[in-house]
Amino acid sequence: MNDQLSSWVRAEPGVPTLKGVNWGGLRTLYIKEVRRFFKVKMQTVWAPAITTLLYLVIFTVALGRQGRTVLGVPFADFIAPGLIMMGMLQNSFANASFSLMVGKMQGTIVDYLMPPLSTGELIAALVGAAVSRAFLVGGAVWLVMLLWPGVHVSVAHPLAVAWFGLMGAMLLAFLGVLTSIWADKFDQAAMVTNFVVTPLSLLSGTFYSVDKLAPAFRAVSHVNPFFYIISGFRFGFLGEADSPIMVGAVGLLVLNTALAAACYALLKSGWKIKN
Repeated sequence: MNDQLSSWVRAEPGVPTLKGVNWGGLRTLYIKEVRRFFKVKMQTVWAPAITTLLYLVIFTVALGRQGRTVLGVPFADFIAPGLIMMGMLQNSFANASFSLMVGKMQGTIVDYLMPPLSTGELIAALVGAAVSRAFLVGGAVWLVMLLWPGVHVSVAHPLAVAWFGLMGAMLLAFLGVLTSIWADKFDQAAMVTNFVVTPLSLLSGTFYSVDKLAPAFRAVSHVNPFFYIISGFRFGFLGEADSPIMVGAVGLLVLNTALAAACYALLKSGWKIKN
């Protein structure tokens, strides 16, 4: 132990003394981020579940009567998986876009920069906490829908549910980290929410099948990554989809890899963080 301490003292400035992954620091930051949103779980977990349930009630009452079906299933069963995924996406983004931005606003960003964590470990902790919140919200919505009469949310393909749920939550988490790096105030983060996340969520085929759209709008929908997330996640419940499942699965993996690289490059450069 004394030899190890001596080696740390003798290390040259800027030369890392921790070898490999700092699992202890990574776990600590992850737990800190989870505890931050879980302290107000009624607001961060259960409130989104109730809001999503209200969407289900409103749309099924307004459009789901008289035995309307989409993709051969009742309308309520069609929109339920999309609503679960939409709640997961929005909350993953909300969680990831908060930490670094508030740190810059309050002058506590040093709490993220000073610990012996690499750039990759910092991103992993922030994204991991956002994904955890997304799955907690998704699980809460799913449990509520299980108890709601007239809605069936049994899982047909668990692997598809897990994969598209993970890819979707990670995509919005990476986007949230990028927003948190760029934004200096809540208005800027809200702008991304209002003009990027919400429109892409609502125009992703959550409430309709894109096969019913005009060719031009159908082509636009196929460029929206949220469409592949919703459609693949819905396939996991219904066994039916209006998108190529493998194309969506691989495409989302590639997109997440690109976003992770962008987060890493910006955090490593210290842009708007260390300046």
